[in-house]
Amino acid sequence: MGCTRLVYNRALAFRTEAWYERQERVGYEDTSAMLTNWKKQEDLQFLKEVSSVPLQQGLRHLQTAFTNFFAGRAKYPNFKKKHHGGNAEFTSSAFRWKDGQVYLAKCVEPLPIRWSRLLPQGIQPSTVTVKLSPAGRWSVSLLVDVEIEKLPESPNQVGIDLGITSLIALSTGEKIANPKAFKSKRRKLRKAQKVLSRKQKGSNNRYKASLKVAKIYGEISDARRDFLHKLTTKLVRENQTIAVEDLAVKNLMKNHKLALAISDASWGEMVRQLEYKCEWYGRTFVKIDRWFPSSKRCGHCGHIVDKLPLNIREWDCPKCGANHDRDINAALNILAAGLAVSVCGANVRPDRNTSQGQLLRSRKSKK
Repeated sequence: MGCTRLVYNRALAFRTEAWYERQERVGYEDTSAMLTNWKKQEDLQFLKEVSSVPLQQGLRHLQTAFTNFFAGRAKYPNFKKKHHGGNAEFTSSAFRWKDGQVYLAKCVEPLPIRWSRLLPQGIQPSTVTVKLSPAGRWSVSLLVDVEIEKLPESPNQVGIDLGITSLIALSTGEKIANPKAFKSKRRKLRKAQKVLSRKQKGSNNRYKASLKVAKIYGEISDARRDFLHKLTTKLVRENQTIAVEDLAVKNLMKNHKLALAISDASWGEMVRQLEYKCEWYGRTFVKIDRWFPSSKRCGHCGHIVDKLPLNIREWDCPKCGANHDRDINAALNILAAGLAVSVCGANVRPDRNTSQGQLLRSRKSKK
């Protein structure tokens, strides 16, 4: 881990300095040649003691980070820090898979792994990634190529409205409560952070206190991830078509009154899991336009009210008199819009010229 982090940070520092001082672009091939020279230096002889593959993979990851930065998909790469943990990636030439055990390059003994799941029979891993979490927990991830069996077709369809009090409201009328993983550990985390702030910087006691804080963060992350995986798997197994709103979570996080609750709900991760699991198991996943007024639109007559503040959880349609639960009505409208998109590719953005906006029309179709 230390060697991989050192090579990554040195390459990042050199590429940054080359650009800001000489306006010179340095690529992966240049940093790879630099790694060879670093191994010849007396103070870096320890780099020869580990496999060169994870060091080269670290340089490839740095190149990917710069590619994403220049494409506008990510921020400028950061230096790796020891207390953040890290990872080392071994491709097929740098490990051996024998009798269900993993032998890393330049290691005589196999990794003492406590398996969370068994690999399918006859499968050969293509990549092994060894990870260290900030809490000091080691894990090994094996990448394998398997054929995922599609689920049998289901007659069910569901629209999902994302929320905070109820994590999701379904068009079936069901609501799933938000477990609020962060809120449940907030007092414990605050206490541990206070203890950490009192420790002297650089001391062993501060290191121990930082591990306790990292472990609490790990508990929060594990609880949230476990709940989301179980929930999304259940939804995918039970429904053939799943429709959700295409929310701009980054923009919503700018509301400082709701930012903590939104991040704790982890909407983006839920949608991501639903999307790839639908692709795996042969389900239809539909995202509808984020500007579609799912909450303000009456599911019975299509009337759209002008304003609907967040504190109003139930409302009556002024046109047809139907009573609506805000979240359930939104889920029903999302399902209807999702079916329109999946069947005929209709644009579900409402006509902005009138409060009686409809599902069907876009500006182009009018012309």
